[in-house]
Amino acid sequence: MSSIFKTTKLTKSNSPFILPQNLQPIDSLEFDGLDGKKTLRQELDSSFTDAFIVLKNGEIIFEEYQNDMKPESLHLMNSVSKSFVGMLIGILVEEKKLSPVDKITKYIPELKNSPFINTTIQHALDMTAAVSFGEDYDDSNSEFWHEAAVVGWRPELVKTNSPKNILAFMCNLTSSSQEDDEKFNYRTVLTNVVALTAQRACGEKFQDLLQKYIWDKLHTEHAAHIVADETDFPYMGAGMNASARDLAKFGLMLMNNGTLNNERVVPESWIKETLNQDQSYKDKFLKGDYAARLPGFHYRNQTWVGDETTLICLGIYGQAIFIDQKNSLVIVKLSSHPAPDDPIILGNSFLGINAISENI
Repeated sequence: MSSIFKTTKLTKSNSPFILPQNLQPIDSLEFDGLDGKKTLRQELDSSFTDAFIVLKNGEIIFEEYQNDMKPESLHLMNSVSKSFVGMLIGILVEEKKLSPVDKITKYIPELKNSPFINTTIQHALDMTAAVSFGEDYDDSNSEFWHEAAVVGWRPELVKTNSPKNILAFMCNLTSSSQEDDEKFNYRTVLTNVVALTAQRACGEKFQDLLQKYIWDKLHTEHAAHIVADETDFPYMGAGMNASARDLAKFGLMLMNNGTLNNERVVPESWIKETLNQDQSYKDKFLKGDYAARLPGFHYRNQTWVGDETTLICLGIYGQAIFIDQKNSLVIVKLSSHPAPDDPIILGNSFLGINAISENI
């Protein structure tokens, strides 16, 4: 990505944490897929896998790369990027840099005459804000793709009057599709709003906050790159690129309620609140478009939440970090699906992941 687009860099650690290995041949595991019984090997080979890592009890028990990926290769994370934003906000709350109940306009006054007028940081974190924003990936003219065009992803959508940076894009949003906190409605722009709020609240570039509070503490093996706009503001809604192993460390940190290798990264209280099964979160999720596809789930702090011990970070085209605290399991899958949101491929992938969770 950095060879094609403007990016900002997170530097790797001078003292990287190397995950221990205890490799096992788990790819012969069988499970019932949407299209019949299959093995994990068949699923990996048929689901456009680029990288797949399984951690059990903090050890790598399975690691595989396809399509010229290597352990040091960086892969576009798409919306897995969002969960880094959500966890960073928890740290900043603990540091008293901001509060979830603060209004967005406290830090971004440019939005005071917009649909964000009453939106809080928590509304944006949970995707329950009022702003209207189309996220149909199959609609080449949706707001999602127009926002992505600001950082160069869809150059054919750029016109002479198009916004030149992400803040300008936010300011161009003028309508609401709901009341704040009415229901879950997935909109990538809200992640970028939260990231800019954090940047303004702290008076530091968002990427510097991410480096200091998370990336350094993960003791990463590799650098990361984030696609950025012309002002060097990172496109955190979908633009982060990292190695599978470093993403596995992020997942392991979440599995351990915010610690990695005995070092505190994210406050435990923030992880617990993210996992909270409050019925109001479920009710708002049920009103949204994802309820039928992810029954029993809800969305909190930029992360998909299953039961009280399960978190998933998800990105289009087949990116995922699966965290199962109950079974001490973390799975990273990076892919290059032909379509952004294929329910059959995704369904089979998660049936395979569930089989690993239940049997390994």
